[in-house]
Amino acid sequence: MAISFLVFSAPVFFVIADTILPCALISSLPFKTLSSHFNNYDFRHSLVDIPLISIIRSAVIICVYSFCDGPKLSRGPYLGITTICSVSSLIFVSVKASFVFSSSVPREGSAMEAALFICSLALAIAHIIVAYRTSCRERRKLLVYKIDIEAISACKNGFPRYQKIPPEERVKQIPYY
Repeated sequence: MAISFLVFSAPVFFVIADTILPCALISSLPFKTLSSHFNNYDFRHSLVDIPLISIIRSAVIICVYSFCDGPKLSRGPYLGITTICSVSSLIFVSVKASFVFSSSVPREGSAMEAALFICSLALAIAHIIVAYRTSCRERRKLLVYKIDIEAISACKNGFPRYQKIPPEERVKQIPYY
């Protein structure tokens, strides 16, 4: 039951993880380095924009997820927008990583910086996978629902060849010996 709950609420859990993990990793950097990232922003050296990208990506994905219901989750908006957001953040983080790690001078906290980039890349890919799995699950639900509706509508209308006999008629037709 717990696994089923985790599977069905995976998009929400990944959004929460995507907002918390990068912020926690950047806050683990030394305070001197963190304050310098805020004060002297430079695309090639500052890491403040990685958690911001993750938060923006998560906000867009959760908004689209909350506005879509079953049929919309199965078709395009959720999967499409999640893919666009995740791929664009993948490109941004990859370009940023090439600038940040291109210097040959070792820096303080480089292991945490690498973890921050890897975390952001992994969560972007995870968002795409979860969106794809969610859209497949909703598509399967629609197929099952459609089959059930057809079966239920046939039973509600009754069978056209076999008319139901009211109970009073059945009692009249039974011969008593």
